[in-house]
Amino acid sequence: MAIAKAERLMNLALCLMNTKRPLSKRELRESVEAYREAGSHGSEDAFNRMFERDKDDLRELGLLIDTDENTLDGEIGYLARRDRNRLPEIALDAEEAAALSLAAKVWQQARLSGAASGALQKLRAAGVPFTEEEPEGRTALEPRIPAREAAFEPLLLAARDRRPVSFEYRKAGASAVEQRTVEPWALECWRGHWYLAGWDRDRAAVRVFRLSRISGRVRARGGVFTAHIPEHVDVRAYVATFAGEGATATATVRLRRGAGFPLRTKALSTRAVDEQWDELEIPYGYGLGADLAEYGPDLVVLEPDDLRADVIDRLRAVAGLAAEGA
Repeated sequence: MAIAKAERLMNLALCLMNTKRPLSKRELRESVEAYREAGSHGSEDAFNRMFERDKDDLRELGLLIDTDENTLDGEIGYLARRDRNRLPEIALDAEEAAALSLAAKVWQQARLSGAASGALQKLRAAGVPFTEEEPEGRTALEPRIPAREAAFEPLLLAARDRRPVSFEYRKAGASAVEQRTVEPWALECWRGHWYLAGWDRDRAAVRVFRLSRISGRVRARGGVFTAHIPEHVDVRAYVATFAGEGATATATVRLRRGAGFPLRTKALSTRAVDEQWDELEIPYGYGLGADLAEYGPDLVVLEPDDLRADVIDRLRAVAGLAAEGA
């Protein structure tokens, strides 16, 4: 008789939480009865797939699993430290409970809506004073933040569990995707787009990524974070820096009349050139070229020369890609 999945997950969790050192996949296979059973009836690949699914399921349930590449047999080891997987007693007053309930409604359009609802049910069972009715005289708030990008959920879980990830990313105006390996810190929605801030291992620097530009699957990587995580990760500040906001330098561009309203809101000065074009002075910082390239034929960079060359290179790359497609 096959062992139920719930029992298999429980046994795996107990192994990970009761060991004093990281256990390799081979050791876990020998310790969990269901894995031994799978090994006697199936292939090594079948066991590997089962183990990876079970590990992801436990992390989805909230178990923090650490990985260590320095085990005795040279394999990746796994360990769920008790001090990281023990919750303090939950005590929320009515206002805190109301704020938490409101925050849970944010995820109604995301795949995490079920998890948020389940979390509230557990808190209710623990005696947290939730109420379903709005106080008299108040209008109910129904916040909704769309999170339709496929990369959103795996990146959110990876940031929560402090797991490095890799994914393919297409920079604005680029003709091809690039492989990026990132230590994800935090996600935030800004001006209708979701962004990830984290440590880019390939560039050894802080970078921000717009989720809509991530293609393919987000893959978890072994090991732990190598870079220091700031106490407060201000994603919007990182996005603004890479978009040129808050910069001390300036750039001069010509913008077609009636176009580029987001850019106009950041302009330091604007003057009409003729019936078709306006000339704008805008803040200039790292990454501005990628944003300007998105305006295509509606924008011309006048100065500085390096920004103009950057935008031209990006537009040529896109034109070359379009020509190949045609």
